[in-house]
Amino acid sequence: MLANHFGRDLEQTVTTPLLVTGGTGTLGRLIVPRLVEAGRTVRVLSRTPHEPAGGVEYVAADLRSDDADDAVAAAVDGVGAVLHLAGGPKGDGEATARLARAAARAGVRHLVHISAIGADRVPIAWFRMKLAAEEAVTGAGVPWTILRAAQFHDLVLKTATAMAKSPVIPVPGVIRFQPVDARDVAARLTELTLGEPAGLVADLAGPQVTPLRDLVRSYLTAAGKRRALLPVPLPGKVGRAYRDGANLTLDADLGTRSWEDFLAERLGQPSPAA
Repeated sequence: MLANHFGRDLEQTVTTPLLVTGGTGTLGRLIVPRLVEAGRTVRVLSRTPHEPAGGVEYVAADLRSDDADDAVAAAVDGVGAVLHLAGGPKGDGEATARLARAAARAGVRHLVHISAIGADRVPIAWFRMKLAAEEAVTGAGVPWTILRAAQFHDLVLKTATAMAKSPVIPVPGVIRFQPVDARDVAARLTELTLGEPAGLVADLAGPQVTPLRDLVRSYLTAAGKRRALLPVPLPGKVGRAYRDGANLTLDADLGTRSWEDFLAERLGQPSPAA
């Protein structure tokens, strides 16, 4: 009888849909196929409508809109777990709070959230927004898991590409990054989503801590561009935070793909490690 009960619980867990917000973004496009491959029914919340495809159902809603409550309620209805990936340059706290409230009302059993290393330490508006989103998750009354990750290689590449538009690139010397590959983050988040609520888990960062100027230099070399780098100071509390490594962590799980490997793959240049 106990075996039958366990079997029913397992079957119910596998057949209960998972909701992924931001499922069409950089991270979501890597995670959704993994969840489907694991045999799970996946529902994706996206700001734009999509036709069902590959066994994935799509629900259109903008978490930042005050008119989205009904659509968000429909998205979480009948869902066992929610993986919250959606994010942007502003409004994450309010958007996450709207999702978390809906998840609580719907009886969701697990809310998984991706945040940023240094969310509680770096005095910049973007990090404060990330912390507000974390607080919305932890205060909703839904069992939760939060993974803080370092900057993705994709974001560092986007930043370096934008900086390289200028013939002279100002680079604050105190900033160091520990960039991580999105595929490493996707693998970890898939595991966490399929598991039980675990609270604040170990951070996930890349295998190397590298000054921003060196990241930019290696991008310029890989892209075949010549630019002058101009060291600039970063004063005040923000400069002190970066000087102290508030955006870094020495007590983290480490991804396997380096920045150089990412550049070699993305830009078609041989890796220095090869």
